[in-house]
Amino acid sequence: MKYTFLGRTGVTVSRLCLGCMSYGDPAWRSWVLDETASRPFFRRAIELGINFFDTADMYSLGISEEVTGRALREFARLEECIVATKVYHPMADRPNMSGLSRKHIVQGCEASLRRLGMDTIDLYQVHRFDPHTPIDEMLSALDLLVRQGKVRYIGASSTAAWKFAQALAASERHGWARFVTMQNHYNLLYREEEREMIPLCEAEGVALIPWSPLARGLLAGTRRSPMDKTSTRRAETDEFARKLYDHPNDPDVIDAVRQVAQARGVAPAQIALAWLLSKPAVAAPIIGATKLQHLDDAIAALEVQLSAEEVQKLEAPYRPHAVRGH
Repeated sequence: MKYTFLGRTGVTVSRLCLGCMSYGDPAWRSWVLDETASRPFFRRAIELGINFFDTADMYSLGISEEVTGRALREFARLEECIVATKVYHPMADRPNMSGLSRKHIVQGCEASLRRLGMDTIDLYQVHRFDPHTPIDEMLSALDLLVRQGKVRYIGASSTAAWKFAQALAASERHGWARFVTMQNHYNLLYREEEREMIPLCEAEGVALIPWSPLARGLLAGTRRSPMDKTSTRRAETDEFARKLYDHPNDPDVIDAVRQVAQARGVAPAQIALAWLLSKPAVAAPIIGATKLQHLDDAIAALEVQLSAEEVQKLEAPYRPHAVRGH
């Protein structure tokens, strides 16, 4: 395993982060693995040197946090790990059970701590920005959690660069805890983040931990197209993928990944991840794994060094997209 610092912080994370949305309750999503089926993935990830784990309160409506917490307490040394979770999305169809009000952020954090079975969340992230909550209210609540010792670092996920810049400026102005990570939608099929968000993060020392690095399996070759509903269990019901990857040039990018992978004699997933890992602001792509081979392919990508010619071949087919994932 290779490690890096998380942006300008002094904390060390593995170059791969295990996304834990796939572990929890199959009743929430049919492709989710239950706790018994999930355990080998946590054990294997820790054996491989992964120390960075990302979940969210809304994954399996809290059960993912419970499964993640129990597995890490059993298999890992928690003092060596970075455990991340998120708040924003509805936990129930009732008042004050979603959003980024001070009330929901604080009670959401306390509920996540109970489910994880931990005293402190290493990285607490806002899953999306809340259009109904002022930025100062959101940030002051997050700062309160840091000062109380319930949270060590704070991060954000997909949003407009101007909103993220506003948040960073507000933190500086008030002396509040500052976002240290951006969990954004970034991969070879979706590169709109290169226009504003990534340059902003590079300038501000904010680490990128991209979600969907393999574009819901399209860049790994496990799905033939977003419309394919037969190749994987997740593809059967993944309407979100059909909203994310609908550009007519997407097949050309996927084909370029296949060609580079075939020439190298490696899996396409390794090429797609190697491309992401080569980007300076990217600390750790968040990988999903429902087969142990997924972890092995991700680890192998750490040793793939792409040439300038290969990078050019991978990037050349891309055409501008509409914004997706916010």
